[in-house]
Amino acid sequence: MSLVPSWRRHFAILVGLPLVVTLLTGRTLAEMPQATSAVQTPAIEQPAPPVQFESAVLASDVRPHVEYLASPELKGRSGPNARIAAEYIQQRFERWGLKPLFPGDNYFQEIPGARSEEGAKSIAGRNVGAWIEGSDPALRDEVLIISAHYDHLGVRGGRIYRGADDNASGVAMLLEVARCTAAAAVKPRRSIAFIGFDLEERMLWGSRWFVAHPPWPLAQIKLFITADMIGRSLGDLPLPVVFVLGSEHAPRLKDVLSRVGTPHGLEVARLGIDLIGTRSDYGPFRDASIPFLFFSTGQHPDYHTPQDIPERIDYARVAKISGLVHAICDDVANADETPEWTDDVATNLDEARALNRIATLMLQSRGSEGLSDVQQLLLSHTKNRTAQIIERGSMSPLERTWLVRVSQLMLLSVF
Repeated sequence: MSLVPSWRRHFAILVGLPLVVTLLTGRTLAEMPQATSAVQTPAIEQPAPPVQFESAVLASDVRPHVEYLASPELKGRSGPNARIAAEYIQQRFERWGLKPLFPGDNYFQEIPGARSEEGAKSIAGRNVGAWIEGSDPALRDEVLIISAHYDHLGVRGGRIYRGADDNASGVAMLLEVARCTAAAAVKPRRSIAFIGFDLEERMLWGSRWFVAHPPWPLAQIKLFITADMIGRSLGDLPLPVVFVLGSEHAPRLKDVLSRVGTPHGLEVARLGIDLIGTRSDYGPFRDASIPFLFFSTGQHPDYHTPQDIPERIDYARVAKISGLVHAICDDVANADETPEWTDDVATNLDEARALNRIATLMLQSRGSEGLSDVQQLLLSHTKNRTAQIIERGSMSPLERTWLVRVSQLMLLSVF
């Protein structure tokens, strides 16, 4: 993922209470009514508990992938070492019987770089892809894509940025969903492609090149799924949540998420993609109006540092999210109808629930000694106001605008 300031740095930018109040409410201090008593948090009506199931992927399945891809030997998966990572992915695709995805019976799609002064073309990177052909003659031309970027930051200043969470964790998901799908006794009705993107850390170059040069017309892609950083949690909080973004642009995906449920011990928090903007390889597919889902567990203190190492990954969490992606993929690949894109986005109360949970946990886990007055104000206001929205069961356009503002302070540290 692209580097962004942490939420604490965002707070440092807010130099005074008046600016914070204006950001939170859209009004100045002079326009604010004077409070006469402490605001009480209303009781929150919780949605019905989701269906629970056992993940088809285990921690012992995903761990070897992360440990290898984030090993010191791969030196942060950049340049020549990214080629080694791509070959690791390709070898497993081939071992499990997946077909090469690209023309010429090729697992690799070369991404061109700049030409030399002599006019020679260079290769900047390589996407790696394979597919399983659908079993239904009427549906096999429709394609689902499961993806993750495998590149990272390499060696900088003599230090290796190993990228265990960013994004060896996502590649582990990609590989294990491919393995489980290939091993199934019954093949999916629709075709499923599995793609490792290169150069995500360089402005999504790999996925942009793929969308511009797909192996089949883009109209055949019925769902794009990617995962980026699924092995830790937001700020290392005790939050058993995976954030899932994108379903607001394809309402049928919300039904899929509800129908599939979640692996035991995992919660899904649905958010709108406009809360974070373009943060990973879903960007080019979203811009092409292709239904998508983006999975992430959030940003942590080791994001884009040499401390993002395999020893700090929650492998059970990676396995559960991989099992969830596999279940979603299986559902959509075999459904009678596929998700359809819409630009008309309905209000999503799950966003308010997610922000309420995050604000509550930050207040509880860090306490008054770990937060400044400004930080406490923001988090307390967010907790109270989202609780009111949830209790009421509706959100006004003005409240949605406020929610986006607050999310860009709190959730930019997630992604």
